[in-house]
Amino acid sequence: MALKDYNDKRRFDETTEPKGKTKKSEDKLIFVIQRHAASRLHYDFRLEMEGVLKSWAVPKGPSLNPDDKRLAMMVEDHPYDYKDFEGNIPEGNYGAGQVEVWDSGTYEPLDDQSKLSDEKELLKELKAGSLKFILHGKKLKGEFALVKMKNAENNSWLLIKHKDKYALESYDAEENTAKNSEVTKFLEEKKSLKSSKKK
Repeated sequence: MALKDYNDKRRFDETTEPKGKTKKSEDKLIFVIQRHAASRLHYDFRLEMEGVLKSWAVPKGPSLNPDDKRLAMMVEDHPYDYKDFEGNIPEGNYGAGQVEVWDSGTYEPLDDQSKLSDEKELLKELKAGSLKFILHGKKLKGEFALVKMKNAENNSWLLIKHKDKYALESYDAEENTAKNSEVTKFLEEKKSLKSSKKK
């Protein structure tokens, strides 16, 4: 079962994360990117397929610069309802820390000549280890690829921006984060707590 790993790793009496159930969008497939301050700050890149969110942890965050080939580690599927999850995962729980939605929108496969449905085409490409898609987000727009790294661990992929009208010469996800970010606040509190302990 796709969500078994997700459910096994969580204690739902302690975390407000949604329980693992499959569910689908009524219309277009959705994507979401969550900024997650866990033991290390990273971005969780999630694509809806088969009623779940296929998920990758991107340590440096996504980029609109085609020269940036971002490492993306595939993790367990997350439930569809995770798309709206924001808040704190308590200490002692898997992924403990602060989570916020950084970007969201819809997406579709780049191959519009395929005879398969959008979802079947994307699943075929996922299985082949090379996904090409178009994001319609607030921050991320245009063509992207997720490519599985050869001769690496099974879950190592690269997230790459294609050269199109949305491509930029330089891009830093951190600089495109809301000023009132709860994750930034959480990181600053953690930092000041650490320095006060050293005194």
